[in-house]
Amino acid sequence: MRRASIVAIVISTLALLGSLGVAQAQSDCKTLVKASPFGPDDQVGATNRITPAVTKAAAAEIQTGVVIPMAFNLVDGVPLFGTRFTKTILTSASLVPGGEYGKNRLTYMEDTYLSQSHVGTHIDGMGHIGIMDCYYNQTPMGKFVTPNSIKKLGLENLKTFATRGVIVDMVKVFQDAGKLKTNPACRTPCLDGGTVITEADIQAGLKMYNVTLREGDAVFLHTGWGDLFSQFPAQNNTYNKAAPGIGKSAAQWLADQKVVLVGTDTWVVEVIPSEDTMEAFPVHALLLTDNGIHIVENVRTDLIAAEAASSRRASFFLSMTVPKAMGTTGTFVNIEAIR
Repeated sequence: MRRASIVAIVISTLALLGSLGVAQAQSDCKTLVKASPFGPDDQVGATNRITPAVTKAAAAEIQTGVVIPMAFNLVDGVPLFGTRFTKTILTSASLVPGGEYGKNRLTYMEDTYLSQSHVGTHIDGMGHIGIMDCYYNQTPMGKFVTPNSIKKLGLENLKTFATRGVIVDMVKVFQDAGKLKTNPACRTPCLDGGTVITEADIQAGLKMYNVTLREGDAVFLHTGWGDLFSQFPAQNNTYNKAAPGIGKSAAQWLADQKVVLVGTDTWVVEVIPSEDTMEAFPVHALLLTDNGIHIVENVRTDLIAAEAASSRRASFFLSMTVPKAMGTTGTFVNIEAIR
């Protein structure tokens, strides 16, 4: 009986300490995270900027009607961060002789896709990254977490991504500047892991094709790192070990341009190792948590970068399908550039 009482006291104390920890994080949210410019109840983030006028202006980018894919196929074996997993299982029982349906002997097949949502070409939502318990728009997320989903900041709050996309070819920028250092595992030119992309680099890439960022744009950076992704599983370790990407200063500059999305052909968008190795994914926090700007990782950028080099036009109409799965922090996406 005495032992049971001690256990009960310990459990009660841990529960109290846990609640105090959450309360402390909640009370700090206004100092840890910026408020949304779209109001205290906003759960949408930067896609608030994609107004009918923005979509109408973006539609003018469609000149030839050519559609260029910008997503990798979903397939088992691709590089996965940390302990993420994906596994596809085919159900085809009716193909067994005698398993057909009806006198017309109809058969069918279905798939079971066992996967975490942040794999392959995917989008990071507002519920993905926070500072302590504080997430986008000073949200004390601990109050909204359940075993199966989040009750606030889920992807169901997204608005459309019918907007202008801009491809920025960082490989050409670094080549032209004579500072391209390529990873030997890349079969085509690529920025090596740990290469920091600055705002000056991005500006040089925009100037290359005479394009200026507009409010509501979606920006994609081509680093060449996607070639390693396409070599799965042979180069999975190399792909995940490091990455070229934007630093905090470049991320802040993009946020100041009021873009709605930043995507790259890497697993992380930001540079790895980080500029400050004591910080964990600071660009994620800056873009998602402080500014509500979505991140899209593992984008296939090589085709649109090549087409932009050929046509000397970096902008396009962005078509991106985002399943609005309730209470989710991210999901697979299909991206197409319509020229």
